[in-house]
Amino acid sequence: MYNEAQKLLLDWYAKNGRHDLPWRQTNDAYTIYLSEIMLQQTQVKTVLERFYFPFLERFPTLQSVADAPLDDVLKMWEGLGYYTRARNLHHTALTCKGILPQNPEELGGLKGIGKSTAHAICSFAYHQALPILDANVKRVLCRYFALSTKDEKALWEKAWKLLAVKHPYEHNQAMMDIGAMICTPKNPNCLACPLAFTCKGKDAPENYPKAVKKAKVPTKKRFALVVFQEGKLGLIQRKERLLHGLWGFVQIDEKPNTAHSLGSVSHTYSHFKLELEIIHDDALHVNVDGYFTEEEIENLALSTVDKKIIQKIFSPK
Repeated sequence: MYNEAQKLLLDWYAKNGRHDLPWRQTNDAYTIYLSEIMLQQTQVKTVLERFYFPFLERFPTLQSVADAPLDDVLKMWEGLGYYTRARNLHHTALTCKGILPQNPEELGGLKGIGKSTAHAICSFAYHQALPILDANVKRVLCRYFALSTKDEKALWEKAWKLLAVKHPYEHNQAMMDIGAMICTPKNPNCLACPLAFTCKGKDAPENYPKAVKKAKVPTKKRFALVVFQEGKLGLIQRKERLLHGLWGFVQIDEKPNTAHSLGSVSHTYSHFKLELEIIHDDALHVNVDGYFTEEEIENLALSTVDKKIIQKIFSPK
C-alpha cells in the first residue's frame, strides 16, 4: 500500500539526506548510541561543534565509559545539560559490561534508552527492520496520517505500516531528515517533501499534531552561599535528581541578615528559571563536601549555573 511512498522517500534520502553526519558513517553500536542520547535534548549543530568528538576522544568505547568514574563522565558531559543522560550512559556501560545487546527488547529495557532509541541503535548498527519514533518522526507521521494527537500506540502502528522493511536504515534516516529539514514545526516546506502526494495533512500541516499550549515557566529565587577556607572554595556534591553527582554551591531559600551580596546569576532549565543571588556570610556555619582551589575546580563537573558563579567570583566585571 505504501510502496510508492517508500520509494520516493528512499530516493529523496539518497539525494538529499545528511550523509555527512559522523554517526552515519559507522555501524558501531556505541557511537550510534552516544549520538542518539546526545541528540535527545540537544541540536545537531551544538552536539557536533562542542561535545561529540571530545567525548569520543576521551571515551572511545563503551568499555572505557564503564572503566571510568562517574565524575569523569559528568565532567565530559559538562555544558550539555540533562545530566541524567550521562548518568544513565555510565550505568548502562556498567550493566552491559561494555557491550550493548542486539535484542531491541533487552536494549530498550536499559536505563535511559527506551523503545525508540533501542530501535534506532538496532536499525542503524545492525540493520534490523524496526521503525523509530523520535520527535521529528512523530511530527512527520502525525501530518502524513492527519493525526491530531501524539498517541504513542497509534504512532507506532503507523510507523510500522510506513516502514520500508528492506531498507530500514535509509528509511529511518530519511524520516528524521524530513522532520528536521522539511516537515519542521513551523513553516513546513510541503512542496519539497517526497511524501506530499499522499500526505493527508498537507493542506493544513499546522493542525497536526494539535498544538499544546505550553505552561509558563515559573521562576525560583534562591541564594548561593560562597564559603571560603584558607583561600579555597567550599562546594557540595549534589544529591538531588536534577544535578545528581555534580559539584556546586550550597543554596538556601532565605538571605541571612548578616550576609552581603557578591552579585547574581540566572539559568533557565526545561521546567523553571532559577535566579540566584550570590552571598557571603562569615558568621554562618555551612557544611560542605570539600574545599578546592580555582585550579582544582577546573577538574570538577559543575552545572552551568555554578560555573557562572565561579566566573563571577574569579573574573568579576
